Amino acid sequence: MDLSLIIPAFNERQSLPDLIGEIDRTCAGLDLEWEVVVVDDGSTDGTFAEISELAETNRRVGVVRLRRNFGKSVALAAGFKVTRGDIVVTLDGDGQDDPADIPRMLETLDEGADLVSGWKRDRQDPFTRRLASKIFNWFTARVTGVRMHDMNCGFKAYRGECARSLEVYGEMHRFLPAFAAQQGWRVTEIAVNHRARRHGSSRFGLERYRRGALDLLTVAYLGRYQHRPLHLFGAIGVGLGSLGFLICLYLSIIWIGGEAIGERPLLFLGVLLIVVGVQLFSLGLLGQMLVVNRRAGAAEERVWIEKLVSPAIDPELTLSRFDAAGSGR
Repeated sequence: MDLSLIIPAFNERQSLPDLIGEIDRTCAGLDLEWEVVVVDDGSTDGTFAEISELAETNRRVGVVRLRRNFGKSVALAAGFKVTRGDIVVTLDGDGQDDPADIPRMLETLDEGADLVSGWKRDRQDPFTRRLASKIFNWFTARVTGVRMHDMNCGFKAYRGECARSLEVYGEMHRFLPAFAAQQGWRVTEIAVNHRARRHGSSRFGLERYRRGALDLLTVAYLGRYQHRPLHLFGAIGVGLGSLGFLICLYLSIIWIGGEAIGERPLLFLGVLLIVVGVQLFSLGLLGQMLVVNRRAGAAEERVWIEKLVSPAIDPELTLSRFDAAGSGR
């Protein structure tokens, strides 16, 4: 399979048929073998039935139904597992991404990139959402070191091995370019056409960015210290412990000189710093031991999917990939 397109969708029954039709017209001129996989993330509006009916008449269309609404990260992870393409393109199911930009993304991959992210330069969203996105991307670029205008854009193209190497969980889909760059993949972006939503309503909320700020700390930690936690916690622990030791050494000297130190707050601070320093160093050491001995993965992904419908998806290939994900990754 040359090209796999993944569309995570939650209650997008009205938008998806038109979007898939546009994809069909765009990909028809690419001279590639391609497939579209819609990942129904627990929709309640009949999305699964709509796309299942479409899959019966279009062999290129597949649909994966998750057991409940797990969120976009899980939907993307499930899509990455079941697709077969040498190139993987992801689009949002609301129809705001323009499939006509797919050929330009593929050209950018051909030029040497491993991940091409869309940049919604002329974004057709309310001002509050555009402003929040600008602030989010500004902070993310500086914390992760990956300078992009729109890291959270759902319209992306990946080399297949890049897409399937990314661990997507929680709400980490916002930071996939950062994760890819941390693994050594070549990441870039191109401006794409962004359209106004024609059906349904956005599920955007500012609380997503509050959660995203905490996730950003996770990304920064994973990028720098995932495989060497002792370098972070150990360094802080040694620093605090050393400061506490110097304080206690100073107090010991003046105590030898005849001054009482039992009631001095500085004594409690010195002891506290030593105790906290030892605890942090021990935490880093335990973390380093877990990194060395950790299990490579868990088999829980397989329970996400309730049903697969489409000749475009090979069930045996799908199950073998999930088994592989569970036995070691």
